[in-house]
Amino acid sequence: MRYKGDEALGLIETIGLLPALKATDVMLKAADVELISYENIGSTLVTIMIKGDVAAVKSSVEAGVRTAEQIGTVTAHNVMPRPISTVGDIVSVHDIDL
Repeated sequence: MRYKGDEALGLIETIGLLPALKATDVMLKAADVELISYENIGSTLVTIMIKGDVAAVKSSVEAGVRTAEQIGTVTAHNVMPRPISTVGDIVSVHDIDL
């Protein structure tokens, strides 16, 4: 799914795939958000990116962070309320088609 910057963007970065996958599962169940992309950055860093309205993304990222921290390490997380559209070119490298 290509991100165009029209909704809030939520990101969680973890060390390892397992905490990232668990966080993704919880994030998608916690609020009305959509998975847009992931990135394997290297050195075992994995970033998951979601979109939705600001409140949903905030609550989803909070739930994902809590979950990932239970089984691994969260290195960063952020909610961007309405980033400029060119951010979509960066986060859509590995976009997810559902």
